[in-house]
Amino acid sequence: MPKVSLVIPVCNVERYLDECLDSVEAQTLEDIEVICVNDGSTDSSAEILRRHAQRDSRIRLVDKPNAGYGHTINLGISLATGEYLGILESDDFAESDMLQRLYEVAESKRLDVVRANYWLYWSSPEPRNEFVEFCQQEHCGSVFSPREYIEPFFFPPALWSMLVRRELIAKNGLRLLETPGASFQDTSFSFKIWSVAKRAMLLHEAFLHYRQDNEASSINNKSKAYYVCDEYAEVERFVRDDVSDLSLMSIAQRRKYDAYVWNLGRIAPSLRVEFARRASGEFSDAMERGWLRDAPLTKSQRRSIQVLIERPEIFVSRFNEGASPAYPAFVSKLLGRMRGGC
Repeated sequence: MPKVSLVIPVCNVERYLDECLDSVEAQTLEDIEVICVNDGSTDSSAEILRRHAQRDSRIRLVDKPNAGYGHTINLGISLATGEYLGILESDDFAESDMLQRLYEVAESKRLDVVRANYWLYWSSPEPRNEFVEFCQQEHCGSVFSPREYIEPFFFPPALWSMLVRRELIAKNGLRLLETPGASFQDTSFSFKIWSVAKRAMLLHEAFLHYRQDNEASSINNKSKAYYVCDEYAEVERFVRDDVSDLSLMSIAQRRKYDAYVWNLGRIAPSLRVEFARRASGEFSDAMERGWLRDAPLTKSQRRSIQVLIERPEIFVSRFNEGASPAYPAFVSKLLGRMRGGC
């Protein structure tokens, strides 16, 4: 059993793939398997993968027809054999000690999940990193239960900044949605992970360079307006049917509000009123079911949700005028690139 299985989804990333795989081959933790799943790339990505697999026996190449991000990650998970599972996006790259550091902490503390900070990375006009501190220093380094310290539920999904015990995923049957062409399919998956984890730890260090200047990234696709709704429908189904614990529903509603406001800023302005009307109906239903009663929302957030429910057009008007609907600007900026398909 390798210490870590690293799944890398690949779809038309020839510009960035060498840098990604070079960073994997340089990992100081040598006992790893690297499962590269090529999702029907039409550029030279497959050739690049073969070249790296020939020089490093730990790299395994899996070719398949294009079926989207969820299907690609799920296939990689099904093939993984490591003690811990990680995901690395093929346009990002990692520091050489990333897997060593994450694994040693996870193994020594018997963790289900270990998560670190990361850098936003731009390659042009000059290489630049910006440190992202969601894991704040005062909350790092101690083992916690996500049911008791719930803040990680509200972090961006960022599957690529964590390791998860593979047994936890297998035992609970955790998978991503596989809607063809959909985006943001790490959203419900990350919620599921935090929901079933018992022992977790945050690290203040950053190891991952999270690329911001890939124009093909799903965060730059304004046409995918409603896929985030599918993800939260799956979150609510998971809470009702799989874990049968409605205490998680209040957490889900707060996270859903964050994501919907983020999505409102991402989509074309012409789509915002229509999207807000849909959100209005969903939150109205949640209120009737009592799911908002104990949600960890501020008074301002509750007022904003009330406006969204009663007057979605007014909510959008205020949003378009630049008024923040009780929503931190830095979160709006960074909730993004919840990964999508090719």
